[in-house]
Amino acid sequence: MSKNPDYRVVIPEDTFNDVYYPHLNNMARTQIFYGGSSSGKSVFLAQRAVYDILAGGRNYLICRAVGRTLRNSVFNEVRKVIADWGLQELFTTNKTDLVITCENGYQILFIGLDDVEKVKSITPLQGVFTDLWVEESTEVDRATVKQLYKRQRGGDPKIPKRLTMSFNPIMQSHWIYEEYFSSISLTDSQTEYKSDSLSILKTWYVHNRFLTPDDVEDLENETDKYYYNVYTLGNWGVLGNVIFTNWSIQDLSGMQSLFTSRRNGLDFGFSSDPAALSRSHYDRKHKTIYIFEELYERGLTNDVLAVELIPIIGRDRLVCDSAEPKSIAELRKYGVNAVGAKKGKDSVMHGIQWLQQQTIVIDVSCINTKNEFMQYKWREDRNGNAIREPVDKNNHIIDGTRYAYEDDAAMRPAARGLVDHV
Repeated sequence: MSKNPDYRVVIPEDTFNDVYYPHLNNMARTQIFYGGSSSGKSVFLAQRAVYDILAGGRNYLICRAVGRTLRNSVFNEVRKVIADWGLQELFTTNKTDLVITCENGYQILFIGLDDVEKVKSITPLQGVFTDLWVEESTEVDRATVKQLYKRQRGGDPKIPKRLTMSFNPIMQSHWIYEEYFSSISLTDSQTEYKSDSLSILKTWYVHNRFLTPDDVEDLENETDKYYYNVYTLGNWGVLGNVIFTNWSIQDLSGMQSLFTSRRNGLDFGFSSDPAALSRSHYDRKHKTIYIFEELYERGLTNDVLAVELIPIIGRDRLVCDSAEPKSIAELRKYGVNAVGAKKGKDSVMHGIQWLQQQTIVIDVSCINTKNEFMQYKWREDRNGNAIREPVDKNNHIIDGTRYAYEDDAAMRPAARGLVDHV
């Protein structure tokens, strides 16, 4: 049993997955929790945050690369822990500012790392931030994490400070691998490393006893080698046969006033898949697409989705997946200028071919867009050879982009044979 000294809250040990329980009081300076999808790592870290705040003496700053992704992810995860443990009377939640305050005065604050000035100025009510948790750390660059690390100054020297990162290991070429893994030779078969300064725990679905049989079946039945290796087994990814190599990342914040030829595309989603908006500008003369804004959220009903969309696109035309005419009609009812994509025979391959002929520039803030263009790949045969069929994963923003440009693509048909080498 785990007891909290301030409120004498008793939390049964079986509330936690067994693999994580020893880490409830892990005080290593830097901690990494990584691995496959549905391994329970984010749930555990949310549990640990609530447990620590109740105990007093610790404040948490929980971060993601983009602020608007917090509300429907880790913020709700922490609130769910509080509700599941029946502790609502001990906590006050400010849904506007994303601040959770315990009666003892200690806090959990949530912030997007895209708001640099706020990151510099944010402080808890009392004490200092003893804990920084960067969720989906592969979305964040090395310099930002280093700055967060340096921010943990002051406070009671008897209370250890911790920087915690959690993520799926999407690419072995990532800076996190280079920084923390390359020098310790942690292989895919090893699940844990620990020193006084660094703790690493790898988990995958077998470590989460709260999964349903359907959840397990979905993960075990993944047929693509890359996705099975990364998202089922939690191994570092080595990606080949990618579809798009014609993209780059830039800071487009100073250029958006020049973006007058705008395109908007939406791929619908709700639970397992996100609703994904791609907003971009097309420079037809130079065959360049500038993707400067995205929306990528799960669990949005159409009325809430409309509320999210309108501040981004206003009354601009939005081309949506025509497979959901009811959703399109509802968005129109809520004030979104939504229309259905025309699609047609071979529209996916035609759209891919056309996009391959463009130069695609992605704003630094569009983390999910970058991840999709980096990971969208061709299906492979048993020998690892690519075949002329995209894997239907990591393509929600890309599908939205295809819808947005279907009229442009129809004006200049894609060259035949462009992907015949696949």
